[in-house]
Amino acid sequence: MTIENKLEMTTKVQNAIEQLRPYLQQDGGDIAFVELTDDLTVKVELQGACGSCPYSLMTLKNGVENAVKQAIPEIRAVESI
Repeated sequence: MTIENKLEMTTKVQNAIEQLRPYLQQDGGDIAFVELTDDLTVKVELQGACGSCPYSLMTLKNGVENAVKQAIPEIRAVESI
Protein backbone atom coordinates (compact mmCIF):
# COMPACT_ATOMS: atom_id res chain seq x y z
CA MET A 1 0.00 0.00 0.00
CA THR A 2 1.41 3.38 -0.95
CA ILE A 3 1.62 6.24 1.52
CA GLU A 4 -1.07 8.12 -0.43
CA ASN A 5 -3.41 5.11 -0.34
CA LYS A 6 -2.84 4.64 3.38
CA LEU A 7 -3.53 8.33 4.08
CA GLU A 8 -6.70 8.22 1.99
CA MET A 9 -7.90 5.03 3.67
CA THR A 10 -7.04 6.42 7.12
CA THR A 11 -9.18 9.48 6.40
CA LYS A 12 -12.08 7.26 5.32
CA VAL A 13 -11.76 5.17 8.49
CA GLN A 14 -11.66 8.28 10.68
CA ASN A 15 -14.78 9.62 8.94
CA ALA A 16 -16.62 6.33 9.49
CA ILE A 17 -15.67 6.38 13.18
CA GLU A 18 -16.86 9.98 13.49
CA GLN A 19 -20.27 8.87 12.20
CA LEU A 20 -20.46 6.27 15.00
CA ARG A 21 -19.18 8.49 17.81
CA PRO A 22 -22.55 10.12 18.71
CA TYR A 23 -24.16 6.71 19.28
CA LEU A 24 -21.42 5.69 21.70
CA GLN A 25 -21.50 9.08 23.42
CA GLN A 26 -25.24 8.68 24.08
CA ASP A 27 -24.34 5.78 26.37
CA GLY A 28 -21.49 7.61 28.09
CA GLY A 29 -18.75 6.11 25.96
CA ASP A 30 -16.50 7.21 23.16
CA ILE A 31 -14.07 5.83 20.60
CA ALA A 32 -10.69 7.06 19.40
CA PHE A 33 -8.92 6.04 16.21
CA VAL A 34 -5.39 4.82 16.99
CA GLU A 35 -3.96 3.48 13.74
CA LEU A 36 -4.48 1.67 10.47
CA THR A 37 -1.97 -1.15 10.16
CA ASP A 38 -0.33 -2.26 6.93
CA ASP A 39 -2.51 -5.39 6.90
CA LEU A 40 -5.63 -3.15 6.97
CA THR A 41 -6.56 -3.69 10.59
CA VAL A 42 -8.04 -0.66 12.33
CA LYS A 43 -6.92 -0.14 15.93
CA VAL A 44 -9.27 1.87 18.15
CA GLU A 45 -9.53 2.70 21.83
CA LEU A 46 -12.92 2.41 23.48
CA GLN A 47 -13.22 5.12 26.11
CA GLY A 48 -15.52 6.18 28.92
CA ALA A 49 -18.32 3.74 29.69
CA CYS A 50 -17.40 1.71 26.59
CA GLY A 51 -13.99 0.91 28.04
CA SER A 52 -15.46 -1.02 30.97
CA CYS A 53 -18.78 -2.17 29.51
CA PRO A 54 -19.29 -5.95 29.40
CA TYR A 55 -20.87 -5.51 25.95
CA SER A 56 -17.94 -3.56 24.50
CA LEU A 57 -16.69 -6.50 22.40
CA MET A 58 -20.16 -6.90 20.90
CA THR A 59 -20.32 -3.15 20.24
CA LEU A 60 -16.88 -3.28 18.65
CA LYS A 61 -17.52 -6.26 16.37
CA ASN A 62 -21.24 -5.91 15.58
CA GLY A 63 -21.35 -2.13 15.50
CA VAL A 64 -18.03 -0.48 14.80
CA GLU A 65 -16.39 -3.20 12.70
CA ASN A 66 -19.49 -3.79 10.56
CA ALA A 67 -19.96 -0.07 9.93
CA VAL A 68 -16.30 0.50 9.05
CA LYS A 69 -16.22 -2.54 6.75
CA GLN A 70 -19.42 -1.40 5.06
CA ALA A 71 -17.89 2.03 4.40
CA ILE A 72 -14.45 0.64 3.47
CA PRO A 73 -14.71 -3.01 2.33
CA GLU A 74 -10.92 -3.40 2.16
CA ILE A 75 -10.66 -3.24 5.96
CA ARG A 76 -9.82 -6.66 7.41
CA ALA A 77 -10.76 -6.12 11.06
CA VAL A 78 -11.32 -3.56 13.83
CA GLU A 79 -9.58 -4.24 17.14
CA SER A 80 -9.57 -2.48 20.47
CA ILE A 81 -6.26 -1.76 22.15
